[in-house]
Amino acid sequence: MTLIKSISGIRGTIGGKVGDNLTPVDAVKFASAYGTWLKQYSGKEKLTVVVGRDARISGPMIHNLVVNTLIGLGIDVIDLGLSTTPTVEVAVPLEKADGGIILTASHNPKQWNALKLLNEKGEFLDGDDGAKILEIAEAEAFHFSDVDDLGEITINDAYMDIHIDEVLNLPLVDIDAIKAAKFKVVVDGVNSSGGIIIPRLLKLMGVEVVELYCEPNGHFPHNPEPLKEHLTDISELVVKEKADLGIVVDPDVDRLAFVCEDGEMFGEEYTLVACADYVLSKTPGNTVSNMSSSRALRDVTKANNGNYEASAVGEVNVVKLMKKNNAIIGGEGNGGIIYPELHYGRDSLVGVALFLTHLANKKMTVSALRASYPEYYMSKNKIELTPQIDVDAILVAMTDKYKDQDITTIDGVKIDFAENWVHLRKSNTEPIIRIYTEATTQEKADVLALRIIDEIKAIAGI
Repeated sequence: MTLIKSISGIRGTIGGKVGDNLTPVDAVKFASAYGTWLKQYSGKEKLTVVVGRDARISGPMIHNLVVNTLIGLGIDVIDLGLSTTPTVEVAVPLEKADGGIILTASHNPKQWNALKLLNEKGEFLDGDDGAKILEIAEAEAFHFSDVDDLGEITINDAYMDIHIDEVLNLPLVDIDAIKAAKFKVVVDGVNSSGGIIIPRLLKLMGVEVVELYCEPNGHFPHNPEPLKEHLTDISELVVKEKADLGIVVDPDVDRLAFVCEDGEMFGEEYTLVACADYVLSKTPGNTVSNMSSSRALRDVTKANNGNYEASAVGEVNVVKLMKKNNAIIGGEGNGGIIYPELHYGRDSLVGVALFLTHLANKKMTVSALRASYPEYYMSKNKIELTPQIDVDAILVAMTDKYKDQDITTIDGVKIDFAENWVHLRKSNTEPIIRIYTEATTQEKADVLALRIIDEIKAIAGI
């Protein structure tokens, strides 16, 4: 089954059978459920929803289905057309809209698409609201509007430029310093909307841009998840062009990775670390990332006399804890920067502008900047178990085994040792335990992972 229904939205592969894949019927059904929930949630007579999409091949089809479903519910639509996830998030409050839908499957391959759902703040829905939408969809409890009460479409294709202006107007973005640095940057936009918006942002900051895969045609030239093994082309081009760095985003532009001037990866985990280091140096405060993110953010925060907290995995959980702790910056180790000064959502544009300001101020190479941060290495593994094995009991046993260590159980089990940590999480859909470890060398991270795997297998009797 490739139709995944969750509290954050619905995603699946295009084509196939209704209910098994993301078919036109499923797109209409879940757009109807969202619109119906929004009517109940807001209690307002007339509603407005912002809709935007990435450049996936299926984007125009799903986009038209979703927009016209909302119209059928009597909801007005502000249609941004080709856009990015953070752009839609910025647009919702600026338009005083009641919600938003982003049509993107983020870093998934081109056969996937999804409906990501926002509230009136331009933030992802929480678990309770997501569950209500799934209930409405299951019951098909929709009531469509009469012909005289249909919604209207307003097309607004200016929001990528508005989003850029909002980023450039941030007090900590120093355009003059970036222009003076005369950076040359290679951009891999994975042939989606990042190929438009990132070069446009860079050029307005006086950066010389070399474009790679910046044609928004939806034909992803490599796996769109911005990991080292997928990014050999940009690594080679950065060196060939003698560029200062490379910038990589995923199809909906909420994840950001950098390539050093020598072609080596800066490290997705360190995107947030570097941006936070700059922000904390100018505006001291607290930070938040999820429990599976690098300890380096904690170290940088402490060095700047701030307080670091870890949330459960998931952007909505990070945002919730950021608000509680008044964090001035946060995000996820997958290259997601959340800077509340603009909005509570992962935003590659904010990350690019803050990072380049930091680099311009430091007057050093990207590789030297990376070397200035604490060295940590991760190992990511999983154990596949039989359905008969009680995964929860295994996690309880591991918690008891390490009860003398610093343990957090808000999302699986995280065990913080003095020199390293391990995070154990169960899958919600299959009998799998995910094992993330981090240590000061790759060998130590791998050894810790193998030890924990052996201990879990012993408890499970496998």
